Amino acid sequence: MQKLINVVALLSGLTSLAVISGSAYVVMNQEEWREQAQEKLAEVIAEGITGALPGLMDSAMPELPTTTGPELPF
Repeated sequence: MQKLINVVALLSGLTSLAVISGSAYVVMNQEEWREQAQEKLAEVIAEGITGALPGLMDSAMPELPTTTGPELPF
């Protein structure tokens, strides 16, 4: 019975150690992950805008007239 209690205690200690280590890893790398996510988001947004601009510009620009009216007097 004592061996079973020792195994449970050992596993409990290892679990606690794993939770603390994992939390420390996340806290230490949080800023780097945030910067990577911001860079990736900026790239995706820039690609979306770049892809949409030519179509928007073509539809916004009117056609140039082929003929013009008479000249205006001074």
